[in-house]
Amino acid sequence: LLRCFQTFDHFRHLYSHIYRFKLCDLPFGLQIRVCNSICESSAPEEKNLRSAMETDLDDYTVIKEGEAEVLMHKKNQVFFNKAQVNNRDMSIAVLRAFISKRKQEHEAMLSKRARSSGKVLEKNVSGNSKEENPTENGEDNGKTNGEHDVTTQNGPKEAAKTAYESARRELKPPRVLEALSASGLRALRYAREVEGIGQVVALDNDPASVEACQRNIKFNGLMSTSKVESHLTDARVHMLSHPKDFDVVDLDPYGAPSIFLDSAVQSVADGGLLMCTATDMAVLCGANGEVCYSKYGSYPLKGKYCHEMALRILLASIESHANRYKRYIVPVLSVQMDFYVRVFVRVYTSASAMKNTPLKLSYVYQCIGCDSFHLQSVGRSLPKNNSVRYLPGVGPVVPQDCTHCGKKYNMGGPIWSAPIHDQEWVTSILSGVKSMKDRYPAYDRICAELPDVPLFLSLHSLSATLKCTSPSAALFRSAVINAKYRVSGSHVNPLGIKTDAPMEIIWDIMRCWVKNHPIKPQSPEHPGSVILSKEPSHQADFSRHVGSLSKAQAKKVARFLPNPEKHWGPKIRAGRTITSKHVSLLGHEAVNGHLNGNHKEAGAEVEEEPQEDIIEGEPDLKRQKTTVDVASTS
Repeated sequence: LLRCFQTFDHFRHLYSHIYRFKLCDLPFGLQIRVCNSICESSAPEEKNLRSAMETDLDDYTVIKEGEAEVLMHKKNQVFFNKAQVNNRDMSIAVLRAFISKRKQEHEAMLSKRARSSGKVLEKNVSGNSKEENPTENGEDNGKTNGEHDVTTQNGPKEAAKTAYESARRELKPPRVLEALSASGLRALRYAREVEGIGQVVALDNDPASVEACQRNIKFNGLMSTSKVESHLTDARVHMLSHPKDFDVVDLDPYGAPSIFLDSAVQSVADGGLLMCTATDMAVLCGANGEVCYSKYGSYPLKGKYCHEMALRILLASIESHANRYKRYIVPVLSVQMDFYVRVFVRVYTSASAMKNTPLKLSYVYQCIGCDSFHLQSVGRSLPKNNSVRYLPGVGPVVPQDCTHCGKKYNMGGPIWSAPIHDQEWVTSILSGVKSMKDRYPAYDRICAELPDVPLFLSLHSLSATLKCTSPSAALFRSAVINAKYRVSGSHVNPLGIKTDAPMEIIWDIMRCWVKNHPIKPQSPEHPGSVILSKEPSHQADFSRHVGSLSKAQAKKVARFLPNPEKHWGPKIRAGRTITSKHVSLLGHEAVNGHLNGNHKEAGAEVEEEPQEDIIEGEPDLKRQKTTVDVASTS
């Protein structure tokens, strides 16, 4: 077999046809064991390594995702979450768009350089020709006029073309760093599915994860071994020791990415792409505000918009880390889905552009009685002659008590209040994944959002404040559009409404709705009663407007799809023992199967124990302890 097949790709496809086999990674190549038949190497010194380096595939499960296949151990030694397939699919789509955009930017830069160099050369040549004095009788230093014309006319063009071609070769394939690789599935998919990608470096500080990653790299064949490399190291140290060395840096930790942000923004090259995931949604959404402030430098607020606020807190934190090194970010795509947030930003270096950061950050004032919220910019700018003067923001934008219900305000932030998507990028990504559009339901939602409106309102929450029946989304949107304001949905919440209308208009629309749909009288101190006690200054028009339905709603396309299977969510950390308390995360079948498998293995180990090791008359302390523990737990 070793003579017939020269690459590992041929061996990898044999597992579906062979009943039982083992793979052994040896320095001289591969060994295949089929039942009791062995194809061995003739080197005697390498046979001693065989028992230590064999990989029993009976202990592993082959998982195929995209074009990559990985071996996952059944004992949860390395972290893997099937629910992150959307995260990985989205990252591949954005990475493809980034490579295309990077080429376009490089071509534009080269053409600009070629034009400028051509102008300089033409200017120099014309200056030299004027300084030269032609000799009498039409002679020019022994050269004919034809020869002189070729030199003066074609010289700049040839020189510009040579400079253009030499500079064109400078663009190298982008280098990608996956800071926390675990099984290496993400790195393998990047290498196998993204055309034009360069070296993919996968890092992890867990020896079991690095061993699994290296095993999976070789399991995926020659293409993966030539592009993907795995290292056992601290990602923070590696990124700090390689400043501006990677075109793409991917952070997908188990929990908060805050400890990696400072080194990540230094490791990204100018114009590079930083992809970051945060799964600590309880912290980012306001369950532990003080913890969020210590990690991200912003205080969250509990509201219907908390998931979008989590996105903007993460963006503000990345911007804060980048500013320390005279760098700034430009968000490309920001998504909240399932149980995490995922942001894609480009990192640039510019001390002057960094001064605009306070204009992109805002504090949030949230009323504790109603759904009114207001934003206050951290800074402002004023034009001064030919320059710009930066000043602190003017505030507060709200009084001590809410003007609508009379309650106090909670203040949170600062958050990123600038656009969180680049519409050109989103359109480019959409055009690239039209054939796989069903796998990317979030993109249609993002295209429908108002890019310059931070946070959103909840229609049901507004109605709950007034204790009234909720108007339909189409009627409410029509009333906002008829009032000459913009309105859209939100990709975070199906009931979310983004609008640039002030809260006075929003509450006037709700007052007009309540007049047509009366409610039971409430306590006069209730916030809804205080709001309804005022007469509306704007008469709402609820007649249907054409723009009240989004494109997806008009085409009856489902934007918020149900989970594809049960227990689609976060999983337990790698290395932890699976017990009955993990039923909510894994399900009864998975937990029972794992526990039954452990019991069988424990029984087999007990049967294989040599009897002479047990001293007669001496109590078995280990078994007594286990019995006591079982009795106490029962």
